[in-house]
Amino acid sequence: MTDDQLSLGTAAARNLATTTKSVPQMQEITSRHLLRVLPWVQAIGGVYRVNRRLTYALGDGRVTFTSTGADVRVIPGELAELPALRGFEDQDALAALSSRFSQREVAQGEVIVEAGRPRDEVVLIAHGKVAKVAQGAYDNESVLGVLADGDYLGEQVLLGQDGEWEYSARAVTACTVLTMPAHAFREVVNSSASLRAHLDSASSPADRAQNDHGEAAIALAAGHVGEARLPGTFVDYELRPRQYELSVAQTILRVHSRVADLYNEPMNQTEQQLRLTIEALRERQEDELVNNREFGLLHNADLKQRIHTRSGPPTPDDLDELLAKVWKDPAVILAHPKAIAAFARECNARGLYPSNTEYGGQSVPAWRGIPVLPCNKIPVSDKGVTSMMAMRLGEANQGVIGLNRVGLPDEYQPGLSVRFMGINDQAVISYLVTTYYSAAVLVPDALGILESVEVG
Repeated sequence: MTDDQLSLGTAAARNLATTTKSVPQMQEITSRHLLRVLPWVQAIGGVYRVNRRLTYALGDGRVTFTSTGADVRVIPGELAELPALRGFEDQDALAALSSRFSQREVAQGEVIVEAGRPRDEVVLIAHGKVAKVAQGAYDNESVLGVLADGDYLGEQVLLGQDGEWEYSARAVTACTVLTMPAHAFREVVNSSASLRAHLDSASSPADRAQNDHGEAAIALAAGHVGEARLPGTFVDYELRPRQYELSVAQTILRVHSRVADLYNEPMNQTEQQLRLTIEALRERQEDELVNNREFGLLHNADLKQRIHTRSGPPTPDDLDELLAKVWKDPAVILAHPKAIAAFARECNARGLYPSNTEYGGQSVPAWRGIPVLPCNKIPVSDKGVTSMMAMRLGEANQGVIGLNRVGLPDEYQPGLSVRFMGINDQAVISYLVTTYYSAAVLVPDALGILESVEVG
């Protein structure tokens, strides 16, 4: 037997109550730190041209391989990424060179080339990680750098530069390398007139007047006495500077007129639909700025500005080396949240506790005073490997900039327009939502990438 109800129940009372509700939530929305930190420059006419001093490009790309089961071969055309073969297009000669490479499996810790031995082979790294080590000034072992997939050793052999290995190359992980002896290369050269002509015309950096960055030198005189004759000079420019065209992200937002008319209290349905659409558009914009193959930062970093982790997880040593690549006033480091967590674990293991810094009105993690900001648009591979970016910002600093165009017709936000497209015969209202954007790296050392970052 139950007691008689003495008052109105809550279930019935709710029918007379006004429900308090939130605006529509969206899990895709992130902090979008990259869009916040980039200095935005207007690209009038939809194009931004980066003029630079003339630079001598000597071919510092990476070599690509193909594999069939466990058999790995270098793609013949990819050999043109080697400095001495840059611009060489004779596919028959390249195929002959490719056939001279033999595959070698290297165990972890094994020495691939040894310092002091004659430099008599070209080594291509198909897979794995290799450390370049040399004897330090005080008989200690010094790591000069880390090479990985697509890198190479002994390219001087192609120019006939005899000598000894200045360093040893030791496998940090199990590696697959392809090697070609110097005598095998000479056999191909002797049988190919086009290759001989190309190598004869290829000049070393020392043959051209240039500075340490490969730019055409500006002749100056300093520290002289008396009436020394001063050199004349001029600053040469690139004849074909790179031009960045604005990319576009667009969508058509559709709202039924009945919804817009009748279901507008307490929240404006059109406004909420537009808000969430713009959030998704901004997320796509940031993703493109990171990953687009034409202008995305991960793909536009100079190959000399890319380094690999020494072991796997991002260590303080790795971040120090990354900042050394962008040493001229680095402004920010961007990394996937998992990479930031992996770096924190490495610091904890060493008993280091990096201090935070204030950035954009909030406290964020920092390393050497440089804020480390999360960016989930930096991809993490299925093997748990990602990258970290350090950059200098702004036109005045010859850094990284974002490109946009403000003052658009029907502009809703800076650089984003919402245009009314009409109402169709089904009473559906359409709006065209558009934003234009791109990014430019003004000089190569404005952006550095730490690759092979393990987050597992």
